[in-house]
Amino acid sequence: MTMSDTYDTPDTRDMLDRTRQGVIGQPLDRPEGPLKVAGQATYAAEYARENCAEGVLVGATISTGRVTAIHKDEVLAMPGVLGVYAAPQMLRRPAQGTAGEAPLQDPSRVDYPLQPVALVVAETFEQATAAAKALRIDYDDASDKARFLPTQETAEAAKEPVTAGDLEAALRDAAHVIDANFTTPGHASAAMEPHAAVAEWDGDDLTLWGSLQMIAFNVAELADSLGIDPKHVRILSPYVGGGFGSKLGISHEAVAASLAARELGRPVRVVMSRQLVFQSIMRRSETVQRIRLGAGADGRLTAFGHEALVSNLPEESFSEPVTQASEFLYAGDNRLLGVRKSDITRLTAGSVRAPGEAVGMQALEVAMDELAIATNLDPVELRKRNLPETVPGQGTPYSSRRLVEALDAGAAAFGWDQRSPTPCARREGEWWIGMGMSSAARVNILAKAEARVTLTAQGHVVVETDHTDIGTGSYAIFGQIAAEMLGQPIDRTTVKLGDSLLPAGSGSGGSWGASSTGSAVFYACEAIRATLAQALGCSADQLILKDGQAWAEGVDARPVTDLLTEDLTRTGKIEPGELMEKVNQSTYGAFFCEVAVNAFTGETRLRRMTGAFGFGRVLNAKTARSQCIGGMVWGIGSALTEELSFDARDGHLVNHDLAEYHVPVHADIPPMEVILLEERDADASPLQSKGVGELGICGAAGAIANAIYNACGVRLRDFPMTPDKLLADLPDPFAPAA
Repeated sequence: MTMSDTYDTPDTRDMLDRTRQGVIGQPLDRPEGPLKVAGQATYAAEYARENCAEGVLVGATISTGRVTAIHKDEVLAMPGVLGVYAAPQMLRRPAQGTAGEAPLQDPSRVDYPLQPVALVVAETFEQATAAAKALRIDYDDASDKARFLPTQETAEAAKEPVTAGDLEAALRDAAHVIDANFTTPGHASAAMEPHAAVAEWDGDDLTLWGSLQMIAFNVAELADSLGIDPKHVRILSPYVGGGFGSKLGISHEAVAASLAARELGRPVRVVMSRQLVFQSIMRRSETVQRIRLGAGADGRLTAFGHEALVSNLPEESFSEPVTQASEFLYAGDNRLLGVRKSDITRLTAGSVRAPGEAVGMQALEVAMDELAIATNLDPVELRKRNLPETVPGQGTPYSSRRLVEALDAGAAAFGWDQRSPTPCARREGEWWIGMGMSSAARVNILAKAEARVTLTAQGHVVVETDHTDIGTGSYAIFGQIAAEMLGQPIDRTTVKLGDSLLPAGSGSGGSWGASSTGSAVFYACEAIRATLAQALGCSADQLILKDGQAWAEGVDARPVTDLLTEDLTRTGKIEPGELMEKVNQSTYGAFFCEVAVNAFTGETRLRRMTGAFGFGRVLNAKTARSQCIGGMVWGIGSALTEELSFDARDGHLVNHDLAEYHVPVHADIPPMEVILLEERDADASPLQSKGVGELGICGAAGAIANAIYNACGVRLRDFPMTPDKLLADLPDPFAPAA
């Protein structure tokens, strides 16, 4: 029996508020946590297959052009070498993880420096590495035709611009105008676990152990690459050491390992080096943004313009959706929002955590801070004053929006009333001290998902779905939903994930996993409850389940196991419906931070940070808090340290490892306070929850930029805000505080 629902009507029953088990929302530990810290959770590269050969990918040494010859014979004579592969199915670029198909294939074409063009397989990793370095490849080098920087002249509209009213006229008539340009660099996902795959064939059937986020799509992509029926592909990915978008689709290692394993008739493992991951897997596009804000004397927006230039490879349809939050966040009847994409010779641009808002909001929130200064309004008040009743230009209502509450709660907890609006007003030794704030906003998505739940005759709950856990808490959350709905202690609940033979969950991406696959779990449990109610002789609405007991008003409590003669299995499905179009479903929050800027060196140190967030029902307070902290840390990196640097001569990535690509480390992170604002959003999902994974990034870097300005009076619009960019404009270090 399957319970299925297209989500067209809000579920206002508050089901999870009426159950009695009391585990939903609780800060429960992750059940897989002990396995991970003890080194017993098996990641992709750790699957020990008998007689497994080792493969190493070889990257192109030109910027663009074609491969004309691969001199295989020279390395095939080297010790332990089993084969050199450059089959037509080899990927040139990673898949995006949404279409279910692999990118266009042409292995001889080189699109960017270090693009994998061949695989060398040997008995040992060391032998394969030596042979890969020795492999000689001839090219038709077209690097003189490469274009390494995006330009407006070569760009085309990524989608139809959003327009309303007359922006130019409104700007001319505005009492206050902000017209500023912002730049953000490319970012790397920099997941802890490198991309890896172990492939093994049994006749026509392929099993792949991989590090992937969207298994249902990944099966289709891999089958498409290999030219086989998806029913012959099984992917296992029970533990993933971070993804952040880089593992949404299959990439070079998965296809190469599969091809080589088929040819050799034995398992093949391909593990990308950290450097190759940086050089050939998804990057976030750099952006050039122009933001124009026009407001009346009272600070109310009348004009809102946000335009961006992004980049990608030719033929790639993905464009960083920079203006995504700008479409719904603030008022302004006269609007122009647009993104243009320029084709350049760099590795594929794709989804990196919080695509769009992560970079768009950090610029927008700086512009809003500038407007607050121009209008002599407190930055919190300015934002409150410009919250529209419905989505500007569309009239679409909001499902829920706890932005005002987030602004107020964050300001109170942080002590925002102690801030001086005058830059350089506070000095401690050689450090200027300042405070800044920003809003947070992120679109919410409900995705198609399926899950199977079994209540065994012994009263144990088993949840099964191919959904992945990339460190976000899926094992914990799905177990909590099932335990709550079926009235069983959490220690009698088992969650099985990451196997494509299981029902297809939504996958981990876009902050939709917990609500989407969680809703499928919810529906499966509802179907089980209906059967239990029938056995007890009551309606499903009357049924009460707690601690393994079942009862209803007027019906004595009985052990649930007494109602079962065999295991009871149900499957739940959910698909997005009309509500996705009828109601704007987004998540909101606010950031407040304090920084110290060294008066002599320009070094910025973040001293403390508070985030307040509203995202529907909190399914697990501990995992939600961790996600918020992780997002804020990412925002700190975006503000102060993270930047992909490309050589202007040939376009190759210079800082291609964690030694040179500077993610924040423990010493960079101050005390972090997270405030979770409980709410119920029935429009978003039957769980009344929304996504939280990416919300903590969106706008965070803007708050830090605003704090830097408040500290030392230097307004930077070029991220990251490194000391060299501050030094030239710092005030006299010997001057007293204002």
